[in-house]
Amino acid sequence: MGGGHSSLDVHRFFANIIRMSHLLIRDMPEQERPRERLVALGADALRHAELIAIMLRTGMKGVSAIQIAEQLLQKFGTLDGLARASLAELGQVKGVGRDKAIALKAAFTLAQRMAKELRSEAPLLELPAHIADLLREENRFLEVETFQAVLLNTRRRLIRVEKLSQGTLDTILVHPREVFRAAIAANAACVVLVHNHPSGDPTPSEADIKATRDLIRAGQLLKIEVIDHVILGRATAERTKDYASLRELGYFYS
Repeated sequence: MGGGHSSLDVHRFFANIIRMSHLLIRDMPEQERPRERLVALGADALRHAELIAIMLRTGMKGVSAIQIAEQLLQKFGTLDGLARASLAELGQVKGVGRDKAIALKAAFTLAQRMAKELRSEAPLLELPAHIADLLREENRFLEVETFQAVLLNTRRRLIRVEKLSQGTLDTILVHPREVFRAAIAANAACVVLVHNHPSGDPTPSEADIKATRDLIRAGQLLKIEVIDHVILGRATAERTKDYASLRELGYFYS
């Protein structure tokens, strides 16, 4: 068809990308270098590997920073996997080492702290998606279940997030007095219960459902409404949502 690209053109395009990724950055045409591309096109135009290469700054003999970045992505699978990696795990990748591992960990930690800063704006938290957006980054790195209570005022705006307890890899214990002591102290009108599943699957367990119903009943006695229980996990190709809402799933009493 007129105006289309031949298979030869497409082949040359991808061959050029592969060739560029194997060049040392100093040997690339200036307009193809990650820093120059970011200045010219903006950060959103860069691939994951290019952004990581900028944080790495340098490669090693015969290996560019972009190639090392690609090896990191291949080893850890996703940006989420990379963010969750320990300093020791990052440092095991050839060409990374201690200092570059620290730079990567610092960058991901800054992203986590930026998410925390949003709380100071007292956001409106009416939907489980809002809760997930608020706490996703903070919970992403946790390796054990951690129970939190999101304390809200009468307009369902954030007062604060109270971290209440931690469990083992896949279990957690929380008592109603811990939840509602914090809510009463903050003069909260309602609470959203939140905990993470380190496995990544946010599907509620029978224990999650029972604990939720116990807390709902306790809240009714104290006139502090439990409006939802959100479980945070991780999205996959098969599971597009990285959280589950027990209210949306029908586990709350009417």
